[in-house]
Amino acid sequence: MNGKLYLCATPIGNLGDITYRCVEVLKSVDLIAAEDTRRTLQLLNHLEIEKPLTSYFEHNRREKGEYLINEMKNGKNIALVSDAGTPAISDPGEDLVRLCAEHGVDVVPVPGAVAGINALISSGLSTGRFAFEGFLTVNKHGRAEMLEKLKNEERTMIFYEAPHKLNATLRDMGKYFGSRKIALCRELTKLHEEIRRTTLEEAAAYYAENPPRGEFVLVVEGKNPDEIKEENERKWAEMSVAEHIAAYLSQGMTEKDAIKAAAKDRGVSKRDIYNEYKR
Repeated sequence: MNGKLYLCATPIGNLGDITYRCVEVLKSVDLIAAEDTRRTLQLLNHLEIEKPLTSYFEHNRREKGEYLINEMKNGKNIALVSDAGTPAISDPGEDLVRLCAEHGVDVVPVPGAVAGINALISSGLSTGRFAFEGFLTVNKHGRAEMLEKLKNEERTMIFYEAPHKLNATLRDMGKYFGSRKIALCRELTKLHEEIRRTTLEEAAAYYAENPPRGEFVLVVEGKNPDEIKEENERKWAEMSVAEHIAAYLSQGMTEKDAIKAAAKDRGVSKRDIYNEYKR
């Protein structure tokens, strides 16, 4: 009989945030797979838990993933923990969960702290719909491409960022997002926890003068739908009907669908668009 993989959320700062259930699971499993065994050992010592530890991180996830799957297929129960928070979110644990799914190994979530969610609920921004984006790539072209795709995102966006990259990230966000509202959540649940609610422009100016310290979660306001509508209306007004339809055809639409979409954009009938296009 297969063992199980337990995804154990650990504290993101305050050790008091660990759940009773997580402690019981860590006590009961046969093996604990940790992103950083030294850091996890400190937590286990605090909880007075003695269990075998093995490393599982970005650079050994392929070979170690196969090893862990074999162990679970041999009946062992394994707990997966990240450095802090919930494993498999912006974390190599995602690959291990996928392997479990492929091999028919049960995965059991053991809920707890998630930095992004705690930042969101503390941000003062809309929580009804949101998009988790994790860490932006450091590749300039890839970063520009990602921010370009996100500039019209209407949902609240959540990003993670390291202190030494924060200033560049705020400048880049300002180029694509303008001066939107942002909540910069630093060192959540720790002694020097801070939540700064401001705008991207003001945040960039502040941290240019005050070197950032600690890990950050950035919660950025989504784009106002009315603003998107106004921008699109201006864009369509500057295009001929033929150019408008050509733009949709270039995206792989059929002529019929392109005419329908252009009519909707312009607030006129499909017949009017068709007659203008075929004229």
